[in-house]
Amino acid sequence: MEEKKIDYRSAIGFALIAVVLGWMIYNKTEDTKKELDQEKAQEQVEKEKQSVVADEKTAVLTELDSTSADSIKEVNLKSSLGAFAYGASLPTAKDGETELKNALLSLKIANKGGYIAEATPLGYEKFHKDSGQLVELIKDNNADFNLQFKTKDNRILNTRDMYFEPVLSKSGENQVLTMRLKAGADAYLEYRYEMKPNDYMVDFSIRTQGLSQVLDTSKPLDLEWSMKTYRNEKSISYENRYTKVVYEYEDGKDDDFGDGSSDSEKAEDVTYIAFKQHLFTSILLTDKAFKTADMSSENLVKEETKDTIFTKQFTAKMPLEFEGGEISYNMDWYYGPADYKILNNFDRNLDEVIPLGWGIFGWINRYIFIPVFTFLSSFLPYGIGIIVFTILVRIVMSPVTYKSYLSQAKMKVIRPEIQEVNEKYKKDPMKKQQETMKLYNKAGVNPMAGCLPALMQIPVFYALFQFFPSFFDLRQKSFLWADDLSSYDSIYHLPFRIPLYGDHVSLFPILASIAIFFYMKMTTGDQSMSAPPQEGMPDMSKIMKVMIYISPIMMLIFFNMYASGLSLYYFISNTITIGIMFVIKNYIVKEDKLHAQIQENKTKPKKQSRFQQKMQEMMEQAQEQQKQNKR
Repeated sequence: MEEKKIDYRSAIGFALIAVVLGWMIYNKTEDTKKELDQEKAQEQVEKEKQSVVADEKTAVLTELDSTSADSIKEVNLKSSLGAFAYGASLPTAKDGETELKNALLSLKIANKGGYIAEATPLGYEKFHKDSGQLVELIKDNNADFNLQFKTKDNRILNTRDMYFEPVLSKSGENQVLTMRLKAGADAYLEYRYEMKPNDYMVDFSIRTQGLSQVLDTSKPLDLEWSMKTYRNEKSISYENRYTKVVYEYEDGKDDDFGDGSSDSEKAEDVTYIAFKQHLFTSILLTDKAFKTADMSSENLVKEETKDTIFTKQFTAKMPLEFEGGEISYNMDWYYGPADYKILNNFDRNLDEVIPLGWGIFGWINRYIFIPVFTFLSSFLPYGIGIIVFTILVRIVMSPVTYKSYLSQAKMKVIRPEIQEVNEKYKKDPMKKQQETMKLYNKAGVNPMAGCLPALMQIPVFYALFQFFPSFFDLRQKSFLWADDLSSYDSIYHLPFRIPLYGDHVSLFPILASIAIFFYMKMTTGDQSMSAPPQEGMPDMSKIMKVMIYISPIMMLIFFNMYASGLSLYYFISNTITIGIMFVIKNYIVKEDKLHAQIQENKTKPKKQSRFQQKMQEMMEQAQEQQKQNKR
């Protein structure tokens, strides 16, 4: 078989072709650079727009061997911008960031996309004190802010892919950053940021000028805001429980969602949207309400481990309406603590971001608990402040405790007589009820008197349950062995995880469980003897005996992950209540004197209340009806 030889003439031909192609590529590259420089004039952009795009696409193909990967990416980007090729060709069309910073907040705004690439509230650390890691709400592309355009030739453009021109200036003491995405000398999209000294709120506006020639203004622009919220607190499950979307709509109404694994809501006339984490929040406010807002939340915590970085993924999509062919919206950004006092000072209903409870529960927190505890903590350590605060609450509630115990004691005294009535009329339930009511009336005993004081304590109980997890000032404040009163107080880390309980042992919930056990042990005996079981009704004494053990166990399990400040409150509160009940039982309400008083009451004429009269009439009518039925 003959070996093939290289034809030198072919080799020379290929070499000549290579030289010609190289010369053409070189000339083409130089021509393209010159054309890009000439595009700075608006008239040239309009006349040569199509040829520029075509030439730039050709440049991408011919420069594959000689152009770096970054340059190829930039040329591809420019060729896709269409009407915005003018701005993309400017010297400022390059990666970079501009920092706005005051004493409270640091923001970094990226040239590419024009949005906030980093947001750091200053002076706060992640997880625990001295961790060395600052709380960072935005960093490493965990958040996105994008405007989506539709051009008149049906192309879709996204601002996240485009380069803005930054101009930093001053307005008095305020820092002003103007970011412009240019489509011509006098045609642009503008983001304007204005940061005031010592303020977490940053003025922000979006407006366009001269873009009606290239944009489809028949439909609104789509504004998309999304964020993957970083884990910032020690307890993942506790932080995730209070991480949700909060929004205001329709002239002052507010709502929230995000408790489940995934959730979404749609609202109209939305004035602010908050991506709220446990003790920090990111809020977008607008002076002119968004016509609609499509919002969603997705839980990112599949398994709680030390390596957990993110808690939830939030998204919001809002339309920006054109007016006269242009966009103009005045907005604000808030990046900072979810602190009631700070948010309430803005007078924009932002205090609703803090979950203080609805109705009377929120009222108690806003106007009683927050002012009182803020005053106490202004001159007391926070742990001592909680103790003093608890003592004040129990003193205020002590008359209710007294009335509740007094009612139980009265019911206990007349229990033998009630049992006699039950035995005497056991075959006639209606007559038994009548005679029991008469006995209550003669003895001056109200069987509902013990329930009403207990009901009065429910708003206080629930308000406090909302107060401690939401009070920002407790964050990373230590007391005794607890290093953070806004999180759990671990004294021992378990080598495994117990469902519902966690992977650690908290001491304050244990103390609170012991206190509630002895409190229930003290009071349940009297409650079980206060009223005999009614026919057809469950025996409450048996239920209460079971609850003596169930309630402490439930507190021990569920409060293990809760704020140690809340567990401290319940421990002190139940301990004080035990002392109050002991004093009432042994020194104030004595059964022999109470029995004598009840017997004396029986001798006095009693006037029935309207309610009692109505009940008596209803019973008599029912009894008469029963007799007629028997006939």
